[in-house]
Parts: sequence; structure tokens; C-alpha cells
Amino acid sequence: MPGIFGDESSGFGPVFEEEPADTIYPEESPEAKIVMSCRARASPPAKYRWRLKGRDIDFKTESDHFSLVGGNLVISNPDKGKHVGTYSCVAANIFGAVVSRSALVQFGYLDMFSTEEREAVRVREGQGAVLLCDPPPHYPDDLSFRWMLNEFPVFISPTERMFVSQMTGNLYISKVEAIDSGNYSCFVSSPSIAKSVFSKFIPLVPLVERPIKKYPADIRVKFSETYALVGQNITLECFALGNPIPQIKWRKVDGDLPLHHEISLAGGQLHLRNVQYEDEGTYECEALNSKGKDWHRANIHVEASPQWLEDISSTEKNIGSAYTMSCLASGKPKPHVHWLKNGQSQNKHELKFARLTFNDSGMYQCIAENRHGIIHANSELRVFASAPTFLLSPVKKKILVAKNGRVVIECRPRAAPKPVFTWSKGTELLANSSRIFIWESGNLEIVNATKTDEGMYTCFAENDLGKANSTGSLSITEATKITLAPSNADVTVGEDARMQCAASHDSTLDITFVWSLDGHTIDIDIEGEHYDGEIVIKKTQLNHAGRYTCTAQTPVDNVTASADLVVRGEDLAPPAPPGGVRVEEIRDKSLRLIWSQGTDNHSPISKYSIQYRDSASTDDWREAVTSPVNVEGNAETATVVGLIPWTEYEFRVTATNTLGTGDPSDPSPKITTLEAAPVVAPSDIGGGGGSSRELTITWTPVQPEYYYGPNFGYIVAFKPHNENEWRKVTVAEPQARRYVHKDSSISPSTEFDVKVKAFNKKGEGPYSLTAVIYSAQDGKNTHIHKHTQNLKPNSHYMMEVRAFNNAGLGPPKRIEISTKKPPPSRPPKIISTRLNPSGSTVNIAWEQVQPLANESKVENYKVLYRPEGQPKGELYITQKQHIDLPMRKGLHTVEVRAQTEGGDGAVAQVQISGKQSHTNVLSDFQHSVILFLLLFLFFVILHRNQIPERTKTSRISHI
Repeated sequence: MPGIFGDESSGFGPVFEEEPADTIYPEESPEAKIVMSCRARASPPAKYRWRLKGRDIDFKTESDHFSLVGGNLVISNPDKGKHVGTYSCVAANIFGAVVSRSALVQFGYLDMFSTEEREAVRVREGQGAVLLCDPPPHYPDDLSFRWMLNEFPVFISPTERMFVSQMTGNLYISKVEAIDSGNYSCFVSSPSIAKSVFSKFIPLVPLVERPIKKYPADIRVKFSETYALVGQNITLECFALGNPIPQIKWRKVDGDLPLHHEISLAGGQLHLRNVQYEDEGTYECEALNSKGKDWHRANIHVEASPQWLEDISSTEKNIGSAYTMSCLASGKPKPHVHWLKNGQSQNKHELKFARLTFNDSGMYQCIAENRHGIIHANSELRVFASAPTFLLSPVKKKILVAKNGRVVIECRPRAAPKPVFTWSKGTELLANSSRIFIWESGNLEIVNATKTDEGMYTCFAENDLGKANSTGSLSITEATKITLAPSNADVTVGEDARMQCAASHDSTLDITFVWSLDGHTIDIDIEGEHYDGEIVIKKTQLNHAGRYTCTAQTPVDNVTASADLVVRGEDLAPPAPPGGVRVEEIRDKSLRLIWSQGTDNHSPISKYSIQYRDSASTDDWREAVTSPVNVEGNAETATVVGLIPWTEYEFRVTATNTLGTGDPSDPSPKITTLEAAPVVAPSDIGGGGGSSRELTITWTPVQPEYYYGPNFGYIVAFKPHNENEWRKVTVAEPQARRYVHKDSSISPSTEFDVKVKAFNKKGEGPYSLTAVIYSAQDGKNTHIHKHTQNLKPNSHYMMEVRAFNNAGLGPPKRIEISTKKPPPSRPPKIISTRLNPSGSTVNIAWEQVQPLANESKVENYKVLYRPEGQPKGELYITQKQHIDLPMRKGLHTVEVRAQTEGGDGAVAQVQISGKQSHTNVLSDFQHSVILFLLLFLFFVILHRNQIPERTKTSRISHI
């Protein structure tokens, strides 16, 4: 307590300023001593003693090793057999004793590696390898590991193929290559004792193997069940062997990865920074390559060392009074709380005193501990008794109060036991009334003060040990009143604004005027000019608009008056951009967007529009669909719907008033919508053919934007046409296009039903339509067809085919091919959709596609006319940039794309709708008649010319 505790004149008990800390003493340290710190502030100065394992150290009998320097403990020639253990410092003076926190002394060491030669590791190219470190005996366990190659100081840098575990020190190589040949040594460092050692070299000998085989992912570095403390940083390790090199992915099984996570070393390490309770859960790492996948899970438990929620502080209490001393700590596991008085255990959870005595004075410590740590809270309790005295806090000598105001005259003598209070005005003893109140604490309150209340007031305090009094004078001043209040003003940007304020006040008091704008005090020196209550705002700007308040104040009282200033722009404009755009409540197909309103430029905002762009269209902002559809001008939040799961988005907001739409806000931080099960099935299910006893199933893979989540793949189902039970297989490659089922029991040309559906981490999607295919025909002289994928367009290739059997490879057959230029990457731009006057046809027109230099020339245009929601329709081929299509009943989609020798180009779409009419029927009939007459004429000419060859004709086909 100020004036009591920490005051040299009155004295106080010990307060620690420096306490001992855990110490690791290197066994090979050249400095043959350990110093444990302890220093306490106290008056009179504290005396010190030390404890080892709860026993007081006797500095006389143990002087060979222990000495006291100030409050510090010096251990000379430390002996591991004698001096390992827990130490604490005790500081004491006449007011009591306190015990420091405990500190552990341990001896650190790191032995040398064994001198035995390490055996060579021989492994085939493409296989994984593990080089064991096997670190020597050591303490503590906080080692760091690196590996040397051939000589010091050439160290291996971790890559996606090489990983050094900081848990075991082992070196892991996912797939061995010829360049890995060499001699390897494990280099171990102990930061606690500043020592490093390295092992004998281990020869690594890659064995040549052709062809190099591929192996599925196999996780060899697995993080274990981990206990972390709140606020700590932890690292989880995961690494797999395999060829191709496996990709490592992390996830939290029961939620999202913490925001403060970081992945390093090509996925080999997951760092969790500043761990919190909500980070607890099951974590999974997955290793995946084209040959297979592996995964590992383990739990992370988050606990906490004790932290004070409520602790104790030094206090002074009256003798005979009741007092409870309590403290409360949080932690996991729940901390155990106990007490010390002058260093001695009290074995209580809280200390209750029904009637304090002088013997209760002393130094108290509340101690909370769990398995993760111990914390101390220290306080001094001083019990005193004295007659009342106003020496430290007399009644204020001169008290002022405004007429009709309220005043409290304080009376705070020091006394124990608590005194009885009385007040007098002059010679008149006061009692409680409608205007005068004597508080239990001794203070005197007067309300609605008048001139008759002026005079001398005396506080009397008395207890069993004596009595005292203190006097002060009360004067009544004239109340301050606003005589000229500021008026509302309306100005244009650039004009001066002036507001006036005047007040009457007591002539014996000084008065000052303070101006504020919307509750914020105005710095007149910076923001305006001030003349005796008047404020002038020079060359007003829009940000000067608001509510101005004038406060007239004296040392006794204050009054206020307010007015509004409107600043209008010279030229009204659309709203300024909204600010602070952020995203909350993220779901798979919706989220909530929040923003702050920008300046409306003196024309109220009528609506907001929300735009988005995703990772596939970084330069193309699109209008978002919201709920509600129309976002009102007073809104600062809206729900965005119709989003695609597992897609990265960013958003921006524009505001509109009667003068137009303003500039967009800055984009929100990028977010990714939640995952969901697929809803799109693969298309173009087919297959058949292939080698004997095989069933080949093909499909067109789902586009990446419809994956809806990680771990995407396909489930292929098939069965003989006359059976009921489906067989199912899983294909884990998202871009897979075929599956070949080999079964010696399959009969040639057997009819099969097949269907395919997609799956991801969240679940399975719908099956495709069922298709009918046939297994391969039997026979030895079968032509083998192989589709070669992933070739580069407009490139020249040399291909070689060989047959092989158990005796080896046969002679090669070589062929040269050149791939075509790719089709145009830009779709046709549809420029008009126009219904013809008859209403029977609709004309679709588009701009000519101009291919880039590295793209194929446009030969024709393909126009697919299909009912909405169905993949099949009518296909038209034309060389023109427009086409007339018959109107159909219902909603239809028209797709237009360029046709080139390199394939079909990007597609453009437009939707049309219409009703079937009599005119349409007549038009279709007329077309059929014309087509029949043309075919008849064609065959007449053919017969006359007696054409010997089959004539190839192009036709309009139905898909």
C-alpha cells in the first residue's frame, strides 16, 4: 500500500526481485562453479538461507562446496552425485519470510559416438533408404541433427526427397538416385551445453536397376501422441519413402488446421505456433504418389501451466476485523493451491480470519502447481491498532461547490478498530436530513447547496484507543450557465464556419471553453481558431461535418451546449468505396460478408453490390448472388450464396446512390469455401475392346472445379448384363480416363453394364448413366492400339515399339510423328441472338475466332443445340459466323466452338427459350420435303454419270 508497504520509514517484508532459475551444468565446463541467483527488496534488509531438496543447507559444515554471496548461492566444484536436485531461496526480516520458486540443477553431457565402423547401405535405385543416426548417451534431449556428406563442413540440405528427422536424427531418402552415392555422417549438437559430435561415416551405395521400379508411398517418419502447453510452438514430422516422390498433405481430422500453422520442408514438418486449447484434436498426414497412398494419425493434447485468475496483494487490516485471503488459478490439469506463512505450510485452500490478531501479521504466499509448473503470489498482512489520527489525511482545508450543486467532504483518518464518526458545522452538531448525509465511511454529502451552507465543517472520529478531529471550510460559488449557445450551420466545402458560445460564471473563478466534435476534443492549435468561446473552422472540408459541443468549465462545475455543422460538397458524387471487407461464417456454398460504410458524399446510399473472383478467373470480377437479393443502402452485411465448394474466393463491395456507383472496395482476404461431396458424375461412359480376357472401361474425367474437395477419384462399377451384383473398384487419380479389368474367367465379347461416379474426402457423388460395353474378342492376331497422352502440341516425336518376353526385348519398330497445333484457346464471342419474323427460327451470330500464331487455323464451326440439363442434342457444322436454328419448346442451350485440325476450341454458350407453334411444324415439314427432293436429284445425277466409287458426303447428324 502506498505510504505503508515499500516505505523505508515504516519498513516492509521481503519482495523478490530476482529468483533462481533451472540450470544445466555441462560436465565438461571449464568454470568449476554454479551460481544460483536470489535478491529481495526489504526494510530492514533481508537475510537469506537456501534449501536443497527441502533441507536447509548448512554453510558451515558444507563450506567446501557451498557459499553465500549476498543472496546468491555459489556451488564450487559441482559434483553430479551430490548437487543434482531442487533448490529454493528463503528471504526473511522482522516482518516475515518468503520462499522463492524452486529451481532444478542438472548436469548436461553429450558423449562421443562409437568408434566402430558403420556398415555400408546398399539399395537399388528408385527404392527408399534410411540411414540411422543412433545418437550417443546425452542429457538433455533437446538435440539438433544434421548430416554431412563425404567431409566437414559439407552438410545435406533437406529437400522433398531427403529428410532429417529432428526426433530420431535419422536421414530418410524417399527414392535413391545414382548421385546419392557417398559417405554420410550424423552431426549432433546440444545447444544446452554448446557441444557437437559426429558419427563414423556410413557408405551409401546405389545399385543400378533398369528399368527403375516404382513403389507406393510408405510413411516412415511418424509424429507421436503429443502434449503441448498453451502458448508453445510445436513441430510435427511426417515423411514417406516411395517412387515417384510422395506428396505430403496435412489436415486436422476434427476441424480445420489452425490459422497459425505453417508447413515446411516440402510438407515434412507441420509447425503450430502459439498453441491454444482449440488446436487440440487428431491430426493426419497423408503421403500420396501414383502407386498408392499411406496415412498416419495421432492426437495432440493441449494443457497449460498454472496462471493466476485472482491473486493476493499486501494489505493492512484493523485488529479484530474479519478477513479472507484467497487466490484462484487456471491450468490444465487443474492446479493444486496451498499456502505458506513465513515459509511454513498452512495446508489450506484459503485463509479465513474471523477476528484478526497481531499474531496474524506476516508474509503470506499462495502457491498453485500442476505437473507443468509452479507459480507464487506473495503478500504482507499487517494487523494494527491505533487511536484515530488525521496526520496523513486531514479534511481538505478549502472546499468549493456551485450553488445548487452537490459536494462530498471526505473524512479518512487512520484508526483501528474502526472509529465512530460525527460532524459539526461551527458549533452545530449535524444529523442526516433530506440534503445532508453522513456516510458509513465517515464522508459528509450535501446536495442542492445554498449560501446558508457556507461555513466551517469538522469531522470527529473516536474508538476505544482515543479520538481526533479535522476541520475544513465550505464556500458556495455562483453556478456556471450557458448564455449564448452555438447554432446549427450549413456550409459548402472551402467556406469558413463559425460557432459561438458564451457563459456566465462566478467572478472569483477562472472559466475556460473546450470544444469537441462528435465526442472528441478539438485541438484548437491544429484544427481551428478560438476566440473567447467562439470557434472558427477555416476552409471547411467534408470531415469537419458533425456535432460540435461547447463546454464551459470552472474549477467547481461545467455546462455544455451543442450544434450541428453540415458541410456540402461543391459537386455531389457517387459514394466512396466501402471499407474493411471481411468474410465470416464460411460454409461449402455460402458465407457472410461484412463491410463498413464509406462516405456517401451527401447523397444517401441506395444499395450495395457484391462482386467476386475465384482462383480460375483472377482478372475477371463477377456479380455475386446474395441473400437477400437486394442489399439495402443501410446494410453492412450480406450472405453470399451459390458458391462452389473447396474453391478460393475474394470479394469486393460497391455502393450506389442517385449519382451513380462508386469505386469498388479493396478486395477481402482470400478464403476457401468448405469441402463437400461431389455432385457431378463423369460423362461419356464407354469402353470395350482391348486384349483377350480384359474389360476396358473409359470415361471423360470431371473438371477440377467440380472436385469439391481433396482426395478426389472415381469408383468404377461393372457387372455382366444378365447378373445383379455389381463389382466396384477405386481409381485414385483425378484425371484418370480408363480402367482395365483383367480376369481369365471373362468370356470374349461378353455384354457388361458399367457406370462410374466420383468421390472425395467428404463422400461419394451420383453415378453416371449406365452404359453397355463388350469385353475383348479372343484371338492371337490382334492389333494392339495404345493411346499416347500428354504430348506437346506442334512438336516432332520419334516413337519406338518393341515386343518382349522372358527372353528379353525384341527388335524396335520406329515411327516419326508430328503433333498438330492446338485448337484456339479463345471461344467465339456471341454477338446476337435474334428471333426471325416468322417466329419459327432463331438466328445466332458470333465473331470470327482469330487463332494465335501457335494455334491451328479455323476450318469450320460446330454448333451443338441441346435441351438444358442434357448432354446430347443436334450437332451442326458450318463455315459461316451465324446459323438459323429451329425454335423448340422449353429452355435450350446453344454451344459454339471452332473446329480445327488440332481439335475443337474453347466453347461459348447462350440459352434460348420458346414455345412450339404451328409455324414450326410447317417449317420442319418443308425442310424434310426439300431434303428429300435434293437426295432424289443427287441419285439421278449419280446414275447418269455411273460413278464407280462410293461418294463421301457430309451430313447433319444427331448425337
